[in-house]
Amino acid sequence: MSAGFSRIAFEASPRPEAQAARARLEQLYGAASPDEADVIVALGGDGLMLDALHTNLARRIPIFGMNFGAVGFLMNDFREDGLRERLAKAERAQIRLLSMTGETAAGERFEALAVNEVSLFRETRQTARIRILIDGRERMPELVADGVLLATPAGSTAYNLSAHGPIIPLDANVLALTPISAFRPRRWRGALLPHTAKVRFEIAEAERRPVSAVADNREFREVQWVEVCEDETAEMTMLFDPGRTLSERVLAEQFTT
Repeated sequence: MSAGFSRIAFEASPRPEAQAARARLEQLYGAASPDEADVIVALGGDGLMLDALHTNLARRIPIFGMNFGAVGFLMNDFREDGLRERLAKAERAQIRLLSMTGETAAGERFEALAVNEVSLFRETRQTARIRILIDGRERMPELVADGVLLATPAGSTAYNLSAHGPIIPLDANVLALTPISAFRPRRWRGALLPHTAKVRFEIAEAERRPVSAVADNREFREVQWVEVCEDETAEMTMLFDPGRTLSERVLAEQFTT
């Protein structure tokens, strides 16, 4: 259980109904600044939750989401009443982020963190050609595809699932490596990797077949190579109503028809 959430900061998506709900909640419960709050309450969809996790990473402040989006897999149901009681009873989900580093064709280095996944995509009509190494050992000399992604357990039900990747229980300590519309090897469906793995993607013919790298919502174009691993120092806490935890949702998603 979570306790001690006396100072609440609210964040809301630009949608008018979310902004109106934020105003009402701030009247009911007060409006602490994110720098002073004990908890963030995010009003929106999964995209807003990802933004809130990234924005508040430095303080590692717990985040409780209430759904105003289309899917809201990472969110709780919206209710105005009893918010402090809900926060006090909420169950915690610890989320470890992926760290992405890389270099563009112009020689510029970049880095970013991802809650859900790091994805590589072809930028033109030409398929991407990607060499994949795991912990320094070549595992696939050439993947010819629209792209490839590496997903966390928390992100395994997002884009990874849409790309026909596996759903991963939250405490499984594995990552999902999933191709996106693979052309060769045509029958390769991806791999499950230990969460300690360091994955390196090297782009063949990068000038002729440009590839972008995306960590959640941060994109870097025309990359030469990308390395991804779990960042043990980057961990966030999400709060969920009892019986509606992220682990339960991930499990239930595997029985959805």
